[in-house]
Amino acid sequence: MMSNLTPNASSGPTRRAETLIFLALSILVWPIIAIGSVGAYGFSIWMYQILTH
Repeated sequence: MMSNLTPNASSGPTRRAETLIFLALSILVWPIIAIGSVGAYGFSIWMYQILTH
C-alpha cells in the first residue's frame, strides 16, 4: 500500500521539459500573439475608417 503513495519520477514533466516549454512560449508563441493582436487592431481601425469615411 505504501508504494502507491510514493511519487513517481516519470509521472510529470521534468524540469528540462518545463524549461523548454517556457522558452518556446516566451520566444515563439507570445510574440506571435502580440504582433497578431496589434495587427488585428490596426486592421479593424483601418476597415472602420474605410467604411465610415
